Amino acid sequence: MLKINAKRLWSSLMEMATIGATAGGGVRRLALTEQDAAGRALFAQWCTEAGLTLSVDRVGNLFARRAGRVNHASPVASGSHLDTQPEGGRFDGVYGVLAALEVVRTLNDAGIETDKPIEIVVWTNEEGARFTPAMLGSAAFAGVMPLEQALNARDADGVSVADALSATGYSGERAVPGTVFDAYFEAHIEQGPVLENNGVPIGVVTGGQAIRWLDARVRGQAAHAGTTPMPFRRDALFATAEMAAALEAMAADFGPEGLVTVGEIGIRNASRNTIAADLSFTIDLRHPDDARIEAMEAVLRERFDAIAERRGVTVDVAHHWISPATPFDPACVKAVADAVEALDYPHQRIISGAGHDAIHLAKYCPTAMVFIPCVNGLSHNEAEDALPEDVARGADVLLHAMLARAGRNQFASTPTTSSELNPFR
Repeated sequence: MLKINAKRLWSSLMEMATIGATAGGGVRRLALTEQDAAGRALFAQWCTEAGLTLSVDRVGNLFARRAGRVNHASPVASGSHLDTQPEGGRFDGVYGVLAALEVVRTLNDAGIETDKPIEIVVWTNEEGARFTPAMLGSAAFAGVMPLEQALNARDADGVSVADALSATGYSGERAVPGTVFDAYFEAHIEQGPVLENNGVPIGVVTGGQAIRWLDARVRGQAAHAGTTPMPFRRDALFATAEMAAALEAMAADFGPEGLVTVGEIGIRNASRNTIAADLSFTIDLRHPDDARIEAMEAVLRERFDAIAERRGVTVDVAHHWISPATPFDPACVKAVADAVEALDYPHQRIISGAGHDAIHLAKYCPTAMVFIPCVNGLSHNEAEDALPEDVARGADVLLHAMLARAGRNQFASTPTTSSELNPFR
């Protein structure tokens, strides 16, 4: 049975990891920085060598196209992202991009022409580490976010996406929202411990859980740290600490599926000897069921209000971003399941706990994902790792799922390599 070139895929992953490499063994390629542009340029070079043609849309999403026998047909697409967290790993996102490239390389090696075209996609700003929200490029492509909103998103230094696209040369002409794909498949590390703990190398992903990002602001009263007795204080920090503890307790009430995270916290006008009066923090809620995450938010607001009233502070909670639970297309999920069964790889069905570009694509076209384990379940961490054999198995599954959707014809010789239509040479 046809399989990908495991050594070539691993070599490509390790070479890409040298761009933005950190001292701790990870990668720093924030979206639309010089490092991100360098990673895209290397990917574009490999695509050109594989005979693909490149294009870029108005939000910087990069597309590499392999022609099909019926070239006007909607393409079967696959990909992920090359941007990383500030101290990210070597596999998050990039594995999906290079696994898709390896699918194309393998088809070239085997002399296989597909009926439908194939497109590999690099989505802009998936991580949300530089610009918010996360998955910005795929949201604009799928029409989930207006293009102007995406282009006007700004980083901590006030640089807009539009400015960063111009600076890196990735302000393209391809239309946004984009042309509908026949199907979209995305390979990814799990970013959690389930597959590894179960000793299973492949996850057949049936959908993504609901995600809700909230912004909370707690306001009390500034006062002198040395002259204000404890009973007279309206301390925003201690109120926030109690709210954080209430969140942790709430997660247990909605467990094991309910997840709660406070990822960022900041005190305005902070001073060592002044009682904190104005504090903001972020909340990340997750649950596979929309009704349960709605209930989580209701409980959160009730408990926050009670804490604020008792401590003499005010609390405001606003929505930052909401992503409903997203089931994947049954036919695409079946294509993944059929591929893994034909390859005789151990597998299990799993719901994605993380947000992925595939979540937005699922609102736009038939979509499914393939998961592989990551070592110790670690991701968004310099120590993020994956086993070469798992990397290869996931790409094998991606290959056959895409072939099932795209159709195949054998031809006598491999396509000639061309640099035509490559604007990144």
